[in-house]
Amino acid sequence: MTLFTLLLVTLWERLFKMGEHWQFDHRLEVIFRRVKHFSMLRTILMTALCMLVVFLCVRALQGLFFNIPLLVFWIALGVLCIGAGQVRLHYHAYLQAASHDDLHARDAMASELTLIHGVPPDCDEREYLKELQNALLWINFRFYLAPIFWFIVGGAWGPVTLAGYAFLRAWQSWLARHHTPHQRLLSGIDAILHVLDWVPVRLVGVAYALLGHGEKALPAWFATLADRHSSQYQVLTQLAQYSLAREPHHDKIKTPKAAVSMAKKTSLAIVVVVALLTIYGTLV
Repeated sequence: MTLFTLLLVTLWERLFKMGEHWQFDHRLEVIFRRVKHFSMLRTILMTALCMLVVFLCVRALQGLFFNIPLLVFWIALGVLCIGAGQVRLHYHAYLQAASHDDLHARDAMASELTLIHGVPPDCDEREYLKELQNALLWINFRFYLAPIFWFIVGGAWGPVTLAGYAFLRAWQSWLARHHTPHQRLLSGIDAILHVLDWVPVRLVGVAYALLGHGEKALPAWFATLADRHSSQYQVLTQLAQYSLAREPHHDKIKTPKAAVSMAKKTSLAIVVVVALLTIYGTLV
């Protein structure tokens, strides 16, 4: 059921998911607004509660009407948690603003896209575009590849692990947008996601190395296996930039498009690999 659900969710997301209506992050805002105190324990308890609710829903639906309601629940939750509907709108708005040389609108949309890690102050145009590229690569990881990883790892309880990761992602975005860096630090969200992202970042990193120009990326990937201190954002974007090195773009439109193109290829390749492994495992 995992593969079938994943394929349907991917198809739905690409064709219909635009805006925030089908976005888990948006649905959780009513809860996040009520949180006034921040700590790692509170973050863990909120995530555990979210996972418990999903677990109880899965248990309640198991065996009912040939598991058809359960399948619908899997698909609905997958659509909510996988994909970046609102962020895609920001990306298209950025391209439109850049094509019309609207600097104010372009910078506003770039700020939305680089919300989590930001852009270094006083950077030149080339560094600015590189950071935008990195942000788009990270968005693809956070909204597509990492949720898919946790959905698959969860097996029969895939919706539970998927909901837990999506909750943490949404909480980090909310803190970055509405609270101070100190409050975000107190919440412990970055430390938690640093641990959870370690394995999926390495898996996605090797995909970037193999799909791109991997002469430099593949040796760098092996070096990351012993790296426990660098941020996962730095590890992933560095590997992706190695793969993009032979096709440098210093254009305000071509540069982000190059990152998105590689991210889409990587996502598609990973879904295909998952499908082949699932079919092989079923036949064997």
